[in-house]
Amino acid sequence: MDQMESMNPKKFKRILVGVDDSPDAQLAFRYAMNRAKYDDAELVICSIMESDSMNIYQALSKDYVHGQRAELVKHLEQYQKLAERVGVKQVKLIIGEGDPGETMVKTIIPEVKPDILVIGSLSKSGVRKYFGSQAAYMAKYSPVSVMIVR
Repeated sequence: MDQMESMNPKKFKRILVGVDDSPDAQLAFRYAMNRAKYDDAELVICSIMESDSMNIYQALSKDYVHGQRAELVKHLEQYQKLAERVGVKQVKLIIGEGDPGETMVKTIIPEVKPDILVIGSLSKSGVRKYFGSQAAYMAKYSPVSVMIVR
């Protein structure tokens, strides 16, 4: 391998991006989307439903959980449409459930087998799944490279 070739950044085949409602997650998504288009890579858009943010009655209510999930699917489909409009050829959606960092590292990444995970650095609080507060955990324990977008 010549020196110039070793200086070229790796071309990704599958990029996993974690999204929520935070502004930096939008930046992470834009980076992942543009990189997927540039590398002609598959883009997997993921969000996590945090079960601990629901109270016991909500968690027991199938209607509530189904409603939350349906709302999340709609949210992810907006990201998907944007990526497809920009020219990403392969876009998949995935929803996990539980603690965002742990679910991403222990369940989503082994299932998706991405080359890289792209996430935002900041978090918000609330019902939605916020990755920012989990960024350090994911960077430390992820079996694949992690890019944290600021």
